[in-house]
This record gives sequence, C-alpha cells and structure tokens, in this order.
Amino acid sequence: MTTSSSTAITLIARLRAADGKEQAVREMALSLVEPTLAEPGCLSYRPYQDPVEPGSWIVVEEWADREAFEAHLRSPHLAAAMAAGPELLSGPPEETVLVRVG
Repeated sequence: MTTSSSTAITLIARLRAADGKEQAVREMALSLVEPTLAEPGCLSYRPYQDPVEPGSWIVVEEWADREAFEAHLRSPHLAAAMAAGPELLSGPPEETVLVRVG
C-alpha cells in the first residue's frame, strides 16, 4: 500500500529487554521522549511498560506525515538507541506502521 506524503503515520513498536537489561531499556526509552517530541512533525511519542512483564515495552509514535517520520529515523538520538539495541534487547523491535484513514 502506498501512502501520500501528507498522510499521518502511527508506529507501534514492541521492545523486549534482554535478561538483566530491563532498567537500561527503561532509561533508553524514557531518554527518547523529550528529543523526539521536539522533532518537527511529531504529534506524540508514548512509551508504555507492561506491568506484568517489566522487560516488555510498547512505544506508540504519531507523525504528521511520512517525511517527518523518515527524518526521525535519521535523528541522532534514535541512531544512538538503535546502536545500543543489540546489547539491550533480546531481539529486534517488532514494528507496525499504520496510516490514518478518514
């Protein structure tokens, strides 16, 4: 499915901390909130921690359009988090990208 560049984007990412890395993943997830919210086109950026599985996180991001989302993917703070991912996470994030309809 192709989307218009002006279509709002929602990303839902599931992160699972590697054993013993739960606190480091928490710190990384929270450290991304402020700089991400300051990015042009970021409508919201919300990390959620599973209360039953503290090493499991869902991050919900909303972007005004594809360009803003793609710029976020090139941001220094996200690049640093992605570089740390293999050490902190039990596997790659599971991501779902959605577009707003209506």
